[in-house]
Amino acid sequence: MEREMRICGTWVIFREGDICSYRGDAIVNAANDRLWMGSGVAGAIRRSAGEEVEAEAISKGPIRVGSAVATGAGRLPLKAVIHCAVMGQDLKTSREAIRSSTGEALRLAAEMELRRIAFPALGTGVGGFPVEECGHVMGEELKEFLLICPDGLDEVAFYLFGAEAFRQFVRGATRALES
Repeated sequence: MEREMRICGTWVIFREGDICSYRGDAIVNAANDRLWMGSGVAGAIRRSAGEEVEAEAISKGPIRVGSAVATGAGRLPLKAVIHCAVMGQDLKTSREAIRSSTGEALRLAAEMELRRIAFPALGTGVGGFPVEECGHVMGEELKEFLLICPDGLDEVAFYLFGAEAFRQFVRGATRALES
């Protein structure tokens, strides 16, 4: 499944699939504040990119929940992996942590002159945050970023795992992006 729209000159793409298959400049990892890459999206990225990405991430931690840092991409054909700390050691996330880390990742990508970036649904796996609400929060933050920095990115993709997660996330995100 795929859906796309154009917001402030930037292509926003929703895809059902594996974020590690993205061919752009960077992908975003849903991380904890220590930047360990255990399971879920983080584990998939570690398996595809290699252990060196996790080692580099850990060397930059711990970071504040709601912030982001970049590492190399290892074996992935990308320029970077941006790690968003959406939860602490309690493995709980919040609307504010998702909003803040989304914004931090977008700003970091723009600072690094990355033009095409892909996100997972932050905090919805291990963090247990509702998928539709996550889509709405991330959509609001993306729209705010694009209104302030309209030339910052050419493409922002969201990768969702499973048809139901895709439908829920798209419903929440488009509600925010089209308002």
